[in-house]
Amino acid sequence: MTRSKRAPARSPSAAPQRARETPLQWLARRKDRAGRPLLAGPQVEAGEKLAQDYWHGQLQPRITSNWSAAAPAERTRRCAPGAGVELRVAVVAARQRVNRALDAVGPELGGLVLDVCCYEVGLEAAERARGWQPRSGKVVLDLALTALARHYGLIAPERPVPTRLRHWGDAEYRPTLNEWT
Repeated sequence: MTRSKRAPARSPSAAPQRARETPLQWLARRKDRAGRPLLAGPQVEAGEKLAQDYWHGQLQPRITSNWSAAAPAERTRRCAPGAGVELRVAVVAARQRVNRALDAVGPELGGLVLDVCCYEVGLEAAERARGWQPRSGKVVLDLALTALARHYGLIAPERPVPTRLRHWGDAEYRPTLNEWT
């Protein structure tokens, strides 16, 4: 007699357990020519945090129809149309975190971060889809994940560039256009 093995119960709020390696994890294990990892620890952590918020925010595209709202599990009082579609506070908060993170990364880099971290598209496929040169996506992904890690506070922010102009003239020196003609 054989017993059937049942999968352990998982809480609905837990992130999905991945049986396969994601492109971000694959890149984290790779090393460059000098023997250094392609992605630093804070960059990988920032990418995984974005992917987790993306999953908790229920932003992943559906492949099939969702019939869970059509057949209620228990008898409930009928309400106005559309009354049961409010999102939980945690879902809305996760969506806001994703939006803030993508705003911090910027629109130029946000698409690649979404593809690699959330949609789990390989770097080569993302480069081909954008028409980039081979192996150029590594540089762009490095910049994007650094900005994302800075947004999450995993990397110290850069020193601000001084905005005040400095010049070599005296305080009384005022150039005029007559000197240039």
